[in-house]
Amino acid sequence: MKMHIVSLAALAGALAATPALAEDAAPSSQSAGDFVKQAEATYAQKLVEGGQAEWVYETYINQDTEALTARAGADYTRFTVDTALTAAKYAARPDLPYDVSRKLNRMRTMIVLPAPTRPGAAEEIATLTARMQGIYGKGKGTLRGQPINGSDIEAAMGTNRNPDELKEMWTSWHDNVGTPMKADYARMVRLANEGATELGYADAGALWRSNYDMTPEQFATLTEKLWQEVKPLYEQLHCYTRSKLNEKYGDGVQAKTGPIRADLLGNMWAQEWGGIYDIVAPPGAGDLGYDIGDLLTAKGYDPIRMVKAGEGFYSSLGFKQLPSTFWERSQFVKPQDREVVCHASAWDIDNKDDLRIKMCIKVNADDFVTIHHELGHNYYQRAYNTQPAYYLDGANDGFHEAIGDTMALSITPQYLVQIGLLDPARVPSADKDIGLLLRQAMDKVAFLPFGLMIDRWRWKVFSGEIAPENYEQAWTDMRQQYQGIVPPGARPAGAFDPGAKYHLAAVVPYTRYFLARLLQFQFYEAACKQAGWKGPLHRCSFYGDKQVGEKLNAMLEMGASRPWPDALEAFTGSREMSGKPMLRYFAPLQKWLEKQNAGKTCGW
Repeated sequence: MKMHIVSLAALAGALAATPALAEDAAPSSQSAGDFVKQAEATYAQKLVEGGQAEWVYETYINQDTEALTARAGADYTRFTVDTALTAAKYAARPDLPYDVSRKLNRMRTMIVLPAPTRPGAAEEIATLTARMQGIYGKGKGTLRGQPINGSDIEAAMGTNRNPDELKEMWTSWHDNVGTPMKADYARMVRLANEGATELGYADAGALWRSNYDMTPEQFATLTEKLWQEVKPLYEQLHCYTRSKLNEKYGDGVQAKTGPIRADLLGNMWAQEWGGIYDIVAPPGAGDLGYDIGDLLTAKGYDPIRMVKAGEGFYSSLGFKQLPSTFWERSQFVKPQDREVVCHASAWDIDNKDDLRIKMCIKVNADDFVTIHHELGHNYYQRAYNTQPAYYLDGANDGFHEAIGDTMALSITPQYLVQIGLLDPARVPSADKDIGLLLRQAMDKVAFLPFGLMIDRWRWKVFSGEIAPENYEQAWTDMRQQYQGIVPPGARPAGAFDPGAKYHLAAVVPYTRYFLARLLQFQFYEAACKQAGWKGPLHRCSFYGDKQVGEKLNAMLEMGASRPWPDALEAFTGSREMSGKPMLRYFAPLQKWLEKQNAGKTCGW
């Protein structure tokens, strides 16, 4: 099973409230246990079969593999919906053993696309999602009038500084990839809502929000609290970045006030801004003295060696090496002879040791970081592989995304020295700290509102607050509200810019990435304390600390067997998710940004 992108079902822990049922509708405690045991055995089998079909499809996109994955997806969806409907009846009893109760609730809340039970619905929803993924996987934009694929266009958006060409790439990608799937997406929403209603939820969005050991309302409140904690830091970064873009391009391209033009931020979706660090880097402190991509090239790294380096980080913490099949079966580079989904993902096909990653690796800093991230999924998968099938997941989906990101935070100058990439004489001195922090913030902090608004848009779509005819305008409005960005030109009402983002096309819940951005700083701060780090937090590397690895593995082994606060407490000592560790990490930068922005009109 893959954990970065799960198109038809995402496994995430929850103890959600179940719909009220008459007492005589609930079978006995003993029969509930029997039902769970039987369902879990079938579920384990279908996870493997679905993973195999999806792997072949994403690494060999054609009409036959699309049909195969749609067929497997439909079978999986029928099974999960049937078991969820039955589970709701059993779960109404108050006297169930803990594991039986938790698994019954997971049967309901782990479903992302709950197809209606009427004949043909599961097949239709599976076909829709497979087709949308195919549109995305085969999608192309243009650069100077010539076709450019998704992997190459992502790289070009981070390096091109011609505003007309950036606009061309942005517009062509959104037009060619997003617009063609709008009707399929609207149909998928109707079907998912119909299925969610059968399961006792108001709509599919309410089902998604039930996935976090709390009610949908409590989860929405929690995410808003977390956003309000970190929002002032984002606003300062936005203000500073806009000023630098104005200096670079002039008023005719980027105004001094108001929102930022989305295509100028070094990323197709303006979700991370590290690609334009050269534009915002402060004089002196901004020159870090090295670029990871350049270091990799100078040392002769190829994609395989980059992955070996990532494996080495986890090995240094005491985790055993990846199996030989990982190196035989993973997709590391984009094949030249066929269409594939390049979007990075991590898989455990047999839920035991058939670990794989799927990437189209380029020798650059971004992919070096992404490798550390994806391997985090793999090591998490292996840590909990002895758990029962319904616990084969992270404590919540944000945990799964945060583990690898925690390791990536440890890609500090000291770590680069330790693995022989950086000459010790070239380690940036303390006067470069603002540059180091700004470079991190351009990805970590810039992402926060994007990570939040993706699902907030979808929640409103599922609830009916946003109708299909308003998809595009609502998307544009919410991106301006949360991120302070606007498209590079007017968008037609028939456009469907949300579909130009993979997780929308593949129907992958996205709030997990917002949570992960915050959780990784909680994990990182805890690991640095355990390692006895005394210097500035952002300089900490716990590479080689096996005690940290041992305590981390104890949390990972829990899988989804316990509510997420238990897992969080096991590693960090706290039961509450918080944005404060991130704020402590970036505290020197926030003060510096406020000084740079003095006298400017911030906000949008």
